[in-house]
Amino acid sequence: MENYPLIIRQNSSSSPSFGFQVLSEYELPKSTSEVFTSYFATTLGPQVARQFMRFNNQTVVDKATEDMMHLIDPFWYQFPPLHPLWYICLGLVILILGIIGVCGNFVVVYIFLLTPSMRTPSNLLVINLAFSDCIMMFVNCPPMVISSYYETWVLGPVFCEIYAMFGSLCGCASIWTMTAIAFDRYNVIVKGMKGTPLTVVRALIQIIIIWLFGLLWAILPMVGWNRYVPEGNLTACGTDYLATDWGSRSYILVYSFFVYYMPLFTIIYSYYFIVSTVAAHEQAMRDQAKKMNVASLRSGDQSGESAEIKLAKVALTTIGLWFMAWTPYLVINYIGIFNRNLLTPLFTIWGSLFAKANAIYNPIVYGVSHPKYRSALKEKLPFFVCGETGEGAPAPAANTNAADTVSTNSKA
Repeated sequence: MENYPLIIRQNSSSSPSFGFQVLSEYELPKSTSEVFTSYFATTLGPQVARQFMRFNNQTVVDKATEDMMHLIDPFWYQFPPLHPLWYICLGLVILILGIIGVCGNFVVVYIFLLTPSMRTPSNLLVINLAFSDCIMMFVNCPPMVISSYYETWVLGPVFCEIYAMFGSLCGCASIWTMTAIAFDRYNVIVKGMKGTPLTVVRALIQIIIIWLFGLLWAILPMVGWNRYVPEGNLTACGTDYLATDWGSRSYILVYSFFVYYMPLFTIIYSYYFIVSTVAAHEQAMRDQAKKMNVASLRSGDQSGESAEIKLAKVALTTIGLWFMAWTPYLVINYIGIFNRNLLTPLFTIWGSLFAKANAIYNPIVYGVSHPKYRSALKEKLPFFVCGETGEGAPAPAANTNAADTVSTNSKA
């Protein structure tokens, strides 16, 4: 045994110099080439590969902190870690959405509140919409960026609940505020003089009811009806759609009825009758023009695109963007309830992404497209203005129908 050459092996507990130590003289003899071949194949090679790919865990859950483990469903243990590039992309996108969302919605609130001519009852709803979106992006985006950097939720279970609660609260407030705006347009255009006009008091009451309604649904998971848990990618928190008991599942089903289906069908109903009413009014104007042997009853500055076409575009844009923003979350929750095997950690990212993107285009649809808003924006913050503001245009004729007002969001 003394004639055998000394053989080295890696000592994982030694200092980081090289990590080798002399084998015992009682080890079976091996040639030096066999030792180094075995070492590079079984030890050094995988270590280098893991460092290069930055994969130090076997599942997506391995980086989760100990205080979050009890909230993570065992379903997610079967998935390997996401590639770090996904976390980088997600963090950058959320960071950009957060900056644009907070700044854009803050500017909408700032302009509407500081312009006396725009502080109307209808515009209070627009201000509330921008405020809810601004709060959601301000509270929810930084934690998601931090979690994307660490590739897991590192802010603890308490902030996980706070994060999810604010997301649910502001999301519900945003959804029902858009519904209130659509119904206000319906009241003005379809009912006309028969409708009850929206006053400042009525608008404030609606806003208070909207926030109390959203707060109710946001608090319920914190008191036992469902719960807030990390989502599959572990960068955000939401409702537990993987719970197997129907008590928890019932929360998602009832919540989706009151915060998705009811607002969606109300918006569709409102715009359907708005477009129908305006189309009938436009047809009546064309018939009247024929009787008077004139091409149109509109003045020269209104001879462009017909009012019903403009309104149809506004309606389709509003409904389409609303549907695109909140449907991914609904689909993810329903798949978690009825067929969880279709879910992956990567798939769960899109719900948060699309919902937060909603806060980006809301200021555009409900604020920037308003000509008076654009004029006020040019006066107070001219570097934010793109395109024409509509200033210097002649005053509309007395026979301008309500659809022209609605096509600019009925906030004049």
